This record gives sequence, C-alpha cells and structure tokens, in this order.
Amino acid sequence: MIGTKFQIKVWNFLKTIPKGSVKTYKEVAIAIKHPKSARAVANACAKNPYSPKIPCHRVIRSDGLLGGYSGRGGVKTKLRLLRSEKVDI
Repeated sequence: MIGTKFQIKVWNFLKTIPKGSVKTYKEVAIAIKHPKSARAVANACAKNPYSPKIPCHRVIRSDGLLGGYSGRGGVKTKLRLLRSEKVDI
C-alpha cells in the first residue's frame, strides 16, 4: 500500500471490519490508538485508493449518518455497498 503511516494504519484497521457491520470514524480512531483523530480517520478514508477492497464504506459518522465516500458514485455507492452487505441504514 502506498500512503502515509497514519493512512496505512487506518486502512489496515478497515480490513478488520467484518462484512455487514460498521464502525464510526471515532471508533476507528480509538481502535488505532489515536482517540482524538476522528477527522484524520475520515480524511484517510477519503484518500483510500483501494476501495472497496479496503472497505472505507463501512465507516460512518457518530450521529449515524453516512458521511462521505470518495469512491466512484459517491455516497450513493456507499449506501448501495452497505445495503448489499445487509447493513440496516
């Protein structure tokens, strides 16, 4: 993978999120030992050139909204991917 150390740390964690479940940007930040970096996690997701193989679509906002998706098709694609995994969104 090509990215910053932080991005790679985020992307590696994203690969551990099981199909059909989601985490918040804050939960990811806490899991990678950067609890105050939820916004940086969101930026790392936005820079993910490996989606959907590295599933940044499985990360949502703390308020339950989808947040963004930089992959082709934007948020519509994120919603479609989550629904295909039977995530109740």
